[in-house]
Amino acid sequence: MRNPFDLSGRCALVTGGATGIGEGIALALAAAGADIALTYRSHQPEDTLRRIEDMGRKAKAVRADFAGMSESGAKEVVTFAADALGGLDILVNNAGIIHREDSTDMALADWRRVMSVNLDSVWLLSQAAGQRMVAQGSGKIVIVSSVLGTQGGLRVPAYASSKHAVLGLTKALCNEWASRGVNVNAIAPGYTATDNTQALRDDPDRSKALLDRIPAGRFAEPAEIAGAAVFLASDAAAYCHGSCVTVDGGWLAR
Repeated sequence: MRNPFDLSGRCALVTGGATGIGEGIALALAAAGADIALTYRSHQPEDTLRRIEDMGRKAKAVRADFAGMSESGAKEVVTFAADALGGLDILVNNAGIIHREDSTDMALADWRRVMSVNLDSVWLLSQAAGQRMVAQGSGKIVIVSSVLGTQGGLRVPAYASSKHAVLGLTKALCNEWASRGVNVNAIAPGYTATDNTQALRDDPDRSKALLDRIPAGRFAEPAEIAGAAVFLASDAAAYCHGSCVTVDGGWLAR
């Protein structure tokens, strides 16, 4: 029997795949057998590409800024991945940004920038990839949300709103595409040691408050989020549609 977690021969696009959770997911998908195309903005991808190639997989990268992404821009990214790898079986919408500021002071431009990256680009890339996947009758789309997809957080109104919204998008796309052979699911990471949480981890009081709330007693490492992505991208999740896998050290159980 084929290992249901084996991704050999699959082609995956991971946005924001050069750092943090995205890099962890890209490396884990490659370890499971997939060839990888990734996007990056400021973090250079050479080390990640080398590590993927050392596993014997194809590894390609394209620079993309998802703030203000257009339909044509999203299609270009998806086309790049499909052409570079010879197809597209998996899309992981991971790229995201966060803006921390009191809600009374937050400028509309900052709100729109977060929503553009965290929601609009996810929709556009899912649509572009979904067109290919529906046509071929198969595909896996994984959207990275957050525990703040069900909570409000502190001083992150745009981020929390965007992460709530992508869970709704996950369910909406599932309803249309599940019968067409395309699985659309989400992951809700908890507090993870990435650039997005650096300010929190550097604040002794805020860090202690968070750690006291997490039953596991620590922040996650990016690689610890990746297993959920491998599962949702694999045949093991063939009957998972519109679901959200939470990986939070027990945060939401507290």
